[in-house]
Order: sequence, then structure tokens, then C-alpha cells
Amino acid sequence: MLKELFVYRAKLGLTSLVMGMAVLMPGGAVLAETTPSPTPGAAQFAAPDIPWLIASQQVAAIYHADTAGVPGNWHSYVTVADSTGALKPAVDDQADTPMWAYSVNKLAVAMTVMDKVDKGEVKLDQKLTLTPDIIASGSGIYFLQTVYGDNLTVANLMTAMLLVSDNTAVRMLSQVASGTEINQTLAAKGFTATHVDPVAGSSRFFLGQTTPREMNTLLAGLANHSLVSEKSSTFVLNIMRWVNGYNDGVRRNMSSTERAQVATKYGAFEDSRHEVGIMFDAAGKPALIYAFMNDGVGDIDNYGSTNPAVEAEDVMGRQMFDIMDGKWGGRPLGSLVPRS
Repeated sequence: MLKELFVYRAKLGLTSLVMGMAVLMPGGAVLAETTPSPTPGAAQFAAPDIPWLIASQQVAAIYHADTAGVPGNWHSYVTVADSTGALKPAVDDQADTPMWAYSVNKLAVAMTVMDKVDKGEVKLDQKLTLTPDIIASGSGIYFLQTVYGDNLTVANLMTAMLLVSDNTAVRMLSQVASGTEINQTLAAKGFTATHVDPVAGSSRFFLGQTTPREMNTLLAGLANHSLVSEKSSTFVLNIMRWVNGYNDGVRRNMSSTERAQVATKYGAFEDSRHEVGIMFDAAGKPALIYAFMNDGVGDIDNYGSTNPAVEAEDVMGRQMFDIMDGKWGGRPLGSLVPRS
């Protein structure tokens, strides 16, 4: 087994540590490696999943190298699929720290709306009227119209909220999923830290908090259809995977075909540049789920791709995608890609 491990390490350029008869796992855990004992009744250990082990160690190395020296406080949780498709942790960097979620929590809004669609309480073709008093500035498109009165379907609003992170769409959707209902749905599905902040006397809400671990769990639930139906999960993920969405971070240095394999959602405000998402393999199965969250990143007026935190997410995205796609060749880690 050790010989096989060293062959994989040499082939893929892995630089993680192997100590004697133990493999050092991400986060410091040690995976014992033994040969079968001839002693009757002696404990037996399953052989490690070598491809997963190598991929997870490379993902961890990339994360720590590419966030080192980047301003801010990073909190992240990344999982990688093993040979059975089970998602296992590769990066756990203060993953249970509550963070202001900003637009990342639009995923919690989307999940609640689709849960109500599944229950027959809301319809995607249900129409809501866009009025001037509900317009919100910031990210999105509706505030640019300057004239209003549109009758918009719930499906239209969901698409705007997830594809271009439209803030007005959140206010509109509060008419079918209030802040209180969102929190009740999250709690019922096992989320203890993720919540929105309801506005007293109104169905509206602020986007509240989450943790990297819970956001990773929410994404996994969409991918495996355990939170809402397969049809509803697919509706949400197809929007997140569309190539006209957010491309400044993880998906920046990818082809359009590669971008379509990544479902992503960003959240940014002042000193935070979050990005969470799923990398799918060619068969449409989740290969890697990432939740990168941070604060104190600096350059707070720059929401573009040249913000140092966003650039780090860009580099991590390219390198991690290559690992999942079998293209990683041991290229140097930790240096940002020069931009022309």
C-alpha cells in the first residue's frame, strides 16, 4: 500500500508528509496503515482510498498556500468526493465560526421558496408586481429599470436572485417566504447557525449569518436532493451553473464549458468576499464543494476580480478544478496567476 501511495504521490506531484507507516491527513489526523495480521482475532484496517487521499491533501495544500499572505480572516470548509461519491472534508479552517453571510444566504432563501413549491404552497408561475417602493439598490438589475409595474413570476425572481444576486428579488420573494418562515425551514432541516434576521412587523428580513460548514451542508443537500425535491434542486443548481452568472472568482480562469460544471454563489459587502459552490464531474455528480468565507480583506471599494481575496478564490478555483478533472500535474502552488 505504501508503494502504491508513493507511486500516486510521484505521479501527481503530492508534497504532503508520509511518516513511517502512517499518512498525515488534512487537519493533522493520522490514518493508520497496516498489513493483515496473522494473529487470529487481530484488528483489521481497511485500505485508504488513495485517490481521494491524494486529492484532498492537494486541495488542502492549495487552500493554505493561496490564502497565505492574502489580507483578511479566512474561514472555509471544503469537501471532496471519495471513490463511492461520499463527500469528505479536505479543508476545515474555523468552519464553525458564524459569519455575516451577505448574499450567500440567498441560497437559504432559495431553498425555502423551493420547499414551499414542493409543498404546493407557492408556484413558480405565481406573479408578483414590482412596485417602486420595493426597489433595492446594490447588486442586481431591477433598480436599473427606473420605471416599474412589471408582473414577475416567482421563477423570474429566483433566477435574478441567484444569477445576478438581485437585492430587489429578495424583497419580492419575502412576500412568498417571510424571514420567520425561512428560519423555521432552516431549523427544521437541521441548520442551527444559518438564519436571516426578520424585520419586525414585516415579511422582510436582512440576510443574517451562516457558517462555512453549514453552507457546505446546504449545497450538498441541493446536490443530493435531500433538502428539496430533485426537480426543485435542479432548478436552483441550473441557475447557479449558468455561464452568465458570477465569474470574477472561482470560475474566472475557466472556459464556458468548465464554468457550466461549477454552481456558484458569491456574497460581498465592505470587507468580505465570500464564495460558495459545487464542482461537478462530467457525469453531473458533485466532486468538490467549497465554502470560502472571510472578513477584513481590505480594498473594500473594489468588488471586482482584482480584489486580493477574489483573486485568491480565482486561483484556488482553477487549481481545484484541475484536480477534480484529473488534470493536475504538480504545478507550483501559492503564486497568483499574472494578469495582463
